[in-house]
Amino acid sequence: MQPIPFNRPLVLETAFDYLRQTVAAGHLSGDGPFTHRCHALLEELLGAPRVLLTTSGTHALELAALLLEVQPGDEVIVPAFTFVSTINAFVLRGARPVFIDIRPDTLNLDERQLEERITARTKAIVPVHYAGVGCEMDAINEIAARHGIAVVEDNAHGLLGRFRGQPLGTFGRLAALSFHETKNFSCGEGGALILNEPADAARAEVLREKGTNRAQFFRGQADKYTWLDVGSSFLPSDVLAALLLSQLEARDHLQQRRRQIWQRYASQLRDWAEENGVSLPVVPAYCEQPWHMFYLLLPSPADQPALLEHLRQEQIMAVFHYLPLHLSRMGRRFGGRVGDYPVTEDVTQRLVRLPFYSGLGEDDQARIIESVRCFRSGRRLQPAARKWRASA
Repeated sequence: MQPIPFNRPLVLETAFDYLRQTVAAGHLSGDGPFTHRCHALLEELLGAPRVLLTTSGTHALELAALLLEVQPGDEVIVPAFTFVSTINAFVLRGARPVFIDIRPDTLNLDERQLEERITARTKAIVPVHYAGVGCEMDAINEIAARHGIAVVEDNAHGLLGRFRGQPLGTFGRLAALSFHETKNFSCGEGGALILNEPADAARAEVLREKGTNRAQFFRGQADKYTWLDVGSSFLPSDVLAALLLSQLEARDHLQQRRRQIWQRYASQLRDWAEENGVSLPVVPAYCEQPWHMFYLLLPSPADQPALLEHLRQEQIMAVFHYLPLHLSRMGRRFGGRVGDYPVTEDVTQRLVRLPFYSGLGEDDQARIIESVRCFRSGRRLQPAARKWRASA
């Protein structure tokens, strides 16, 4: 019986052809032909004025913090239930994190608590589209606009997702994408910054290129390039862009495959979930999700380690997700305490993510589903009861 990983990176045949072209052209550094093709395709898909590839989703957020000129003493509002990069990018510039709890249905930032977290020091609001399901962006944008606060979407999970028909990543002034190997589209490590206000594009190019006008120089718009601003090196290699482009171009096929995997989990685990008090992902009717992940919310904290161990014994790698940021060592330095964000603290103890990747085969998924269905509040059925054992 072969182990089933939580994730398995996908490399398409097209990628090898693109990699050969990259090597043959002799342009392996950043902002080469494949990078430009990724930029153009993402801008077309999103209807965004400008998209710039970065070396990671983390770096996209750090570039956003530079563009917003975040300073020591500024405050940035983020959900307590998210990856550390969401806030660390701003803490690096001296900002203080202001955490907010999540909704119990979509696990997104609870917009109903947003206004009370805003102060005169609030510089940005960073909603995270958890599992690619859109936050309540109408309400978030209305509150942000009324207070003159920038919105930066953390859309690491949500490329090709939509909220009320509009692409995720196009609601805020800025938005970050991730192309880490666990994401729907991947080049191993990578990201992108979506610039929804054209006025930000020129400065973003400078900041992304070590604070120089190098991009303009290579377009023939400057006779030499020089240091103009603060910045860093956020450009990914064109080799990575070639890998990414091969997947973006195959998006219809890959998304159809992921949709089938997600829907199979949902349909075949629904009755088991109802019988055992387990919640499945909530996707509001006005949200189009990009089929990024599938998770279970178990009825009690004791069930989480029990199910993870049960699956591990079956050589199936399932995982929990974020630990509450406010209860981390860094979070406590900013005043985080137990009980501050009860939904986050509850969810993190009950959530289990099932294996989910574009290449997950039907037989392996059937084995995962059958193993989950055999779990009853820590009690396991004997192996002989599993249908998949007969053909394993």
